[in-house]
Amino acid sequence: MTKSFALIGAAGYIAPRHLKAIKDTQNVLVAAYDPNDSVGIIDSYFPEASFFTEFERFDRHIDKLRRSEKQVDYVSICSPNYLHDAHMRFGLRSGADVICEKPIVLNPWNIDALLEMEKETGKNIYTILQLRLHQSIIDLKKKVDTAPKDKIFEFDLTYQTSRGNWYYTSWKGDVSKSGGIATNIGVHFFDMLGWVFGTLKENIVHVHTHDRAAGYLEFERARVRWFLSINYDTIPESVKATGKRTFRSMEIEGEQIEFSDGFTELHTESYRGILNGEGYRVDASRQAIDIVHEIRTKKPIGLVGDYHPFCRLELSRHPFE
Repeated sequence: MTKSFALIGAAGYIAPRHLKAIKDTQNVLVAAYDPNDSVGIIDSYFPEASFFTEFERFDRHIDKLRRSEKQVDYVSICSPNYLHDAHMRFGLRSGADVICEKPIVLNPWNIDALLEMEKETGKNIYTILQLRLHQSIIDLKKKVDTAPKDKIFEFDLTYQTSRGNWYYTSWKGDVSKSGGIATNIGVHFFDMLGWVFGTLKENIVHVHTHDRAAGYLEFERARVRWFLSINYDTIPESVKATGKRTFRSMEIEGEQIEFSDGFTELHTESYRGILNGEGYRVDASRQAIDIVHEIRTKKPIGLVGDYHPFCRLELSRHPFE
């Protein structure tokens, strides 16, 4: 049976993946909202969808549909991070289930409040945790799950995706709105680490500035050194020489994990799971939100020994060795 969707944040970077997922699952977008009207991408998917640049009119339209027995089934949320909580509440109050992009919220306690609203409304919130659907990550989890239970893996994560000056003018450059670099570009990776390696035992932050962050995480099954950056200068020279502005690397026990492909259909797969009743609910994000909140609020301890956050190859095996 075809489901009807509304989309909040239609002009954002990630919105086209949601539009594609709605269409690929044979459903329909009936309404979309964004204060920015640069949303021509909708024509490629749902040209008949109603569009609003004012939330009040969007709200009125969604309520009108509900009262005319054309209830929206799902509200998909691709708005700036700090608005996710309010927009999820709107979706639930409108009688719809909700699908929300990462990070589902900025603060851990917001999760508890949303769980209460789910109970009150009888509707569900789902989150997009697409790395859990990536074949390389599924294979990694199998590797860990089948290893001896006392095996503690050594893991290195580096994600450097350079951003221009526009980033600092946008909401993404405002920590109060984006949650900072660890939240904005790292939360999916931290969720993946918890999904693969279990419960977090220790979280040490070495560096956390406007354009980079580095630290050490200890999970049940792994010791993880991580580095995130949006500064082009931190990218290895060998990568710059190829003309690329992004460098991503994951190693387990010194073995590189192939992680360059396989992303194009993950949102569609996420939607299929949700529509089949198998999606990730709001509480699935709790550990990742705890991690990024702690990174954001902890005082960095600085560099320790030969721990060097600007070049992955120079990181020590453990920051205290």
